[in-house]
Amino acid sequence: MADINLFEQRQIRSEWNEKEQKWFFAIVDVIAILTDSPNPQVYWRVLKKRLKEEGNETVTNCNALKMQAADGRMHLTDVADVNQLLRLIQSIPSPKAEPFKLWLAKVGQERLEEIENPELTQHRMREIYKAKGYSDEWIEKRIRGIAVRDELTGEWKKRGVKEGLEYAILTSEISKATFGLTPSDYKKFKGLTKQQDNLRDYITDLELIFTMLGSASTTEIAKNKNALGFDQNKYAAIEGGSVAGRARKDLDRKSGRKVVTNKNYKSFQLKSEQPQPETEKQKRRIEKRKNK
Repeated sequence: MADINLFEQRQIRSEWNEKEQKWFFAIVDVIAILTDSPNPQVYWRVLKKRLKEEGNETVTNCNALKMQAADGRMHLTDVADVNQLLRLIQSIPSPKAEPFKLWLAKVGQERLEEIENPELTQHRMREIYKAKGYSDEWIEKRIRGIAVRDELTGEWKKRGVKEGLEYAILTSEISKATFGLTPSDYKKFKGLTKQQDNLRDYITDLELIFTMLGSASTTEIAKNKNALGFDQNKYAAIEGGSVAGRARKDLDRKSGRKVVTNKNYKSFQLKSEQPQPETEKQKRRIEKRKNK
């Protein structure tokens, strides 16, 4: 199970191995945090070569897993479990080494607790979003949206859709039918320039709702039509997205306001919380009242 863990608000790509019951962490992400190196890949390449020459078994035993890189694609990435990382840290001079060791122990313990009590996963997710400044209402919708998305991808997996490229194509079809934009175009529209920016973390409450509707409708159509393989599920994705798309256009028309906005949620929320400047019309009205 791929995941993102945070250390001092910095992302570390990680994957939980259900069979071995342990985490594997992307080594370059750890190096980036410990060293603040502008090029952690080069740092790791040099360190890896030196440790190999010294006969260090930690490097020899490191695995490689496919993880999403900054360009949005899946690349083989060197990973290490907790014990391997603890040994590697000894070769990296860093004032963050001790806090990082404590963080590793905490992450491992939290994961075991989450297996025993799955509700803790949602609780910790809420805490992360809350720390980033999101409202409780938005967080509830975001967490519900993750559950709806998980149900959809679980259905795709059962129906023979391949993870990676095929998932991305189907997601794009749902987005186009729902919002008239592919996810990459949507990110550009919202001014998101970083590859690692997750579009769903920047959309508004209404956009979250229609995203959920598109995903849930696709899941329902795939089930009821017994869609098998990529082609049939692509048709279900277009149909499911179209259900949400028609509802969105109807709301646009009846409310007089577009659901799709180029404002990302954080800036939109910040703006709504700030006092708005008075318009010229409002100023004239105030002056008239003063003169009476």
